[in-house]
Parts: sequence; structure tokens; C-alpha cells
Amino acid sequence: MNIELGRIAGAGVPDAPAMMDVEELLATRLLVQGNSGSGKSHLLRRLLEQSAAHVQQLIIDPEGDFVSLAERFGHVVLDAERGLGELEVIAGRVRQHRVSAVLNLESLDVDMQMRAAGTFLNALFDADREHWFPMLVVVDEAQLFAPAVGGEVSEEARKLSLGAMTNLMCRGRKRGLAGIIATQRLAKLAKNVAAEASNFLMGRTFLDIDMVRAADLLGLERRQAETFRDLARGQFVALGPALTRRPITVAVGQVETKPRAGTPKLTPLPAEAAEAQRELVLAPVPVELVRPVEPRPAPVAAPSTHDLLASLNLSRETSGSSAPAVPDDGLTAEERETQFLSLARAVVVDPGAPFRAEAALYQDFLVRCRIARLSSVPPLPAFRFLLNIARAAGDGTIMDSGFWQRAVELARALPDEAQLTFLLIAAAAINGGPCPSDTQLALRSGTHSTGRARSRLKHLEKSGHIVLRVDIRGQRAAVLPDIGIETAFGDPRAPYGDNAIAAE
Repeated sequence: MNIELGRIAGAGVPDAPAMMDVEELLATRLLVQGNSGSGKSHLLRRLLEQSAAHVQQLIIDPEGDFVSLAERFGHVVLDAERGLGELEVIAGRVRQHRVSAVLNLESLDVDMQMRAAGTFLNALFDADREHWFPMLVVVDEAQLFAPAVGGEVSEEARKLSLGAMTNLMCRGRKRGLAGIIATQRLAKLAKNVAAEASNFLMGRTFLDIDMVRAADLLGLERRQAETFRDLARGQFVALGPALTRRPITVAVGQVETKPRAGTPKLTPLPAEAAEAQRELVLAPVPVELVRPVEPRPAPVAAPSTHDLLASLNLSRETSGSSAPAVPDDGLTAEERETQFLSLARAVVVDPGAPFRAEAALYQDFLVRCRIARLSSVPPLPAFRFLLNIARAAGDGTIMDSGFWQRAVELARALPDEAQLTFLLIAAAAINGGPCPSDTQLALRSGTHSTGRARSRLKHLEKSGHIVLRVDIRGQRAAVLPDIGIETAFGDPRAPYGDNAIAAE
């Protein structure tokens, strides 16, 4: 079954269609390479449109460029802002029901893009044998998911994504999966992934190392590598059993759908006078649009003599030394812990407390401990945990709940950055409230970054502390399996004022 990619180009070459054998492509895979602006996405769109009626397709889309295929060709757009367990189930359904889909990753950071893509590809690969139907799996910007070297992402995410890409290109054929990978630079793509492709479409390239590697893959001489610099946008040198037995230049044809963000076009500058433009830019900003600025961390103040004595007393108690200690305050350990928690709650009552530096909050806490004449004070790590409990417990009505005590025990074993998120979700579940939105989780944690809040949720789900459920309206609920409680469904994109977590 042949599709037309475009026309054969080149001086002295008769105008003829450039064809691709889709059935052969399923067995031999495809690698597309070209610098930014060479027309890779246009080529992939042309290939997908021409073959959409004949074979199931999946597009791993890191920029959201291919969601427009849904309106014209019926692809299902999958938003990757889901739990990894949910993505595994959906991938199995995609294979079972032979649905063409676009996995849209644009709202995730690079680390989570790699985790989501790796999880989805592995689920496709591990599908039951009766669901091994032919499928084209297109991965745009493949160097993100199969990097040649480690980058700024976590090693766990890199291994997951690279392993999934290797399975796709090396072992996917027998499972009906035909990998089509596109990359800006061959040098950034893992060699064991690129080497499994038998078909090549090489676009405009300027770096010597990429030109030489492209020429080697096509079986060209080194002196012929310079030809890749002369290619026009939308032109590719083709070679492979599904394309042609000898290298030819292909000019890609027109497409029916358009990306959401195309190539920028020059437009005339506005005709307003300089003074008018200045007034437009410097007009007063409405108060409701002004975003609060995170204060810079305050410098840590030098500890007082009282603080030093209290710290020495604490270390002596820990080491079992018989040296004389600071006079005791007459409280039991449980009573002292209750006092500490009460003072921590007093510290976070201030509306600006989430955005104050931790050092400043700790100094405030130490002052309150001295006023209460407590003989010892918790060190900074212990105070940090008390602060998380105080922030999540709200007005304290849930403190006596057995569910809350269990949540505190589980949170104690979590990393510092995930403790507060877990406790906020537990508080919402105990109160019978909706799952906190990304904005609520971010602001209660002292940040404006909703991406950071989502990353903490993903970490908790990956570790098994929570399970996220999404209904057909996109509402989100969180299950805490170790405690046996669940939040109500809430809008994950709700602003801070809606779906309140707990009383302020």
C-alpha cells in the first residue's frame, strides 16, 4: 500500500511522485533528521495524513503541534496530565480498540514528559498478544526521549524513556509497532535507537558532525555530505526499502491540517507614535492583575546565647551525657510536642507566612519558645516537619482524628518537598473536601509554580502514597490507599479561592 510523500526534486530529474510503501515501513521503521525549520513536522504531518485511513497511528507530541489531526482525521487527543497508572490503562485501550491517538505532552516539564512517554510506550509494548495490530508510532523531537547522554533530568526518568524508545525501535516490529522518530540532531540521539531504522529522510543540516553521520547512514561519501546544507525547506534526501533503493531528493507535498504554532511571519510594526506607544506600555496596571512577588530568603540571623545553650542541652540529652543540663520546664515529651505544634501554628497564621523564608519562620518560632519558657527547642529539620503539619491542619479540628495521626506517620518518611502536599491532600480527604487544585497546592507550599505542584503529585503517585482518579469532566480525586480515605472530585485548574483545602 503506497502513499505519496511529494515529488522527486533535483536538477535534470523528471517530475515524478515520491512514494512510500506503508506495509514495508511497518517492518523497517523510519528516521527523520533536520535542523529546526527544515520541515520535519510538515513531513510527519504529510505522512500521517496520507496514511491515516489505512493504519492505526500514535503520535508522541511534546509541543502539542499535532492535536489538529483530531478534527480532520478523528485522532483522540490524550492530555498527559494524568497519573502514570492511568496512562498505562489508556495505552492498553488504544491498542485493544485500534484508536489513533495523540499523546499531548506540552503542559509537562521535560522530566515528566519523559516519564509519561516512557510509561505509555511501555504499555503499548506490553499489550496482550491478541492486540498486536499494526501501528505507526511517531515520536517528534526524539532526542528528548532517547538522549545520547544524560542531561538535567533525573536518571530514573532518562532510563525509563530510553528503555521504552529502545524497545520500540529494536523489538517493536513483532508486536506490530513501527517507530518513526524525528530529531533535530543525530549527535543528540542515542545510537542504539537511531541504528535500528532502515529508512531515512535527511533534511537541511549545517553542523559538520551531523552531516557526516547522516552521510554515513545513507551510504554517501564524506565529500557528498555538503549537499545537506543546500537542501531547501521541505526537501529531504530519502533512502530505504520503503522509499527508494538509491538516494533521491524529495520535495514534501501539501498538508490538509495546520499546526497551532507555525513558522513566524514578518508583519508591519504598529503605526502609533512613540509617545502613544509609551503610554500603552506604561499605563497603570489593575490591582487584580499584579502578581505577588516571592520575597528573597532573609539571611539567617546569628543564634543567641539562649539558643546555643538550648542546642547544647539537646545534644547532651541525645548523647546521654551526665553533664548538668538547663533546668527542665516540667513538661512531658508529649506535652512539649503539643506546645511546639501550637507555637508552629501561631507562626503560620500570618497570611504572608507561606512566602516567608524558612530561616525567618524558624527565628520567630525560637522567640515564641523562649517566651513560653520551654527548656529545649527542636532543630531546624524537626521544625520543618512541624511547620508542614501546622500548614496542613488548618484550624486544628482534624488533629485528634485517627486518620490524621496515620497521615502524619506516613508523611514523616517522605522527602521534605513532598510532605506538605501529602498532608494537604490528607486534610482535604478527612474534611470530605475536593482534591486541592494545582494552584492551591502551589500557593500553600509557598510557590507560584503549578508545574512544581504537579511534579510533587506525580512523585507521590509514583511512590504509591496516592492514586489520582480523573472523571469524564476532567475533575480530579485523590485516594490515599494506606489510610483508606479519598477526597471528593475537584477541578485541578481551579484558582486559589475555589475548592478550599481547609479553613484559613
